[in-house]
Amino acid sequence: MYLENEKKYMRRCFQLSKLGLGKVAPNPMVGCVIVHNDKIIGEGFHRQFGEPHAEINALNSVANKSLLKDSVLYVNLEPCSHYGKTPPCALRLINEGIKNVVVCNLDPNPKVAGRGVTMLRDAGIEVSVGLLEQEGWVLNRRFFTYHTKHRPYIILKWAQTTDGYIDGIDEKPLLISSNITKALVHQMRAEEMAILVGTKTALKDNPKLHTRRWFGKNPLRIAVDRNLLGFNYYIQFG
Repeated sequence: MYLENEKKYMRRCFQLSKLGLGKVAPNPMVGCVIVHNDKIIGEGFHRQFGEPHAEINALNSVANKSLLKDSVLYVNLEPCSHYGKTPPCALRLINEGIKNVVVCNLDPNPKVAGRGVTMLRDAGIEVSVGLLEQEGWVLNRRFFTYHTKHRPYIILKWAQTTDGYIDGIDEKPLLISSNITKALVHQMRAEEMAILVGTKTALKDNPKLHTRRWFGKNPLRIAVDRNLLGFNYYIQFG
């Protein structure tokens, strides 16, 4: 059973991790908090793909490194154990003398997959796994879906009237979505990597598929068609 304070620190990890949204893919969003005597002495998050991970940024933010050996490190994903674009975070935790680590989710990436936790435990570090596990899964649902189901995370989106219709009886465009739902859709566009439509949507509506009602990047635009659409549609150039 976890204490409320422990949940508070892990939720702070979630908050920090979201600052990397749209910048760290295909890596997951990760935040890290270091606590000494119930006080946060260091924080960090994964800022950009290829740059230092959350644990490293959190360790580097601690002013008094002598406190680390008596501190608890909270992180929402298992510390990595392999050399990639950056050295293993687990090794840095060991070298810094951290004695207690609390992890939300294990990393399903085959390069890690429990090896990070094993490395820490073999070094004598106490490791707890599973704090707010479901919330952590939702946060990194794209990453977990890719590595566990070997496919992209998919959102199906459509608009329909209160009586169940998605289009009118003629070819004229039918406005169904409200301003609130339009903003939500544009938020989804900013957060996901690609948006896909069918041929009829591209031909009839000629959508731009840009992110306009929300801040963030434009998704990759994809149209499913047996033939090439031609060059008179926004989806080609925007």
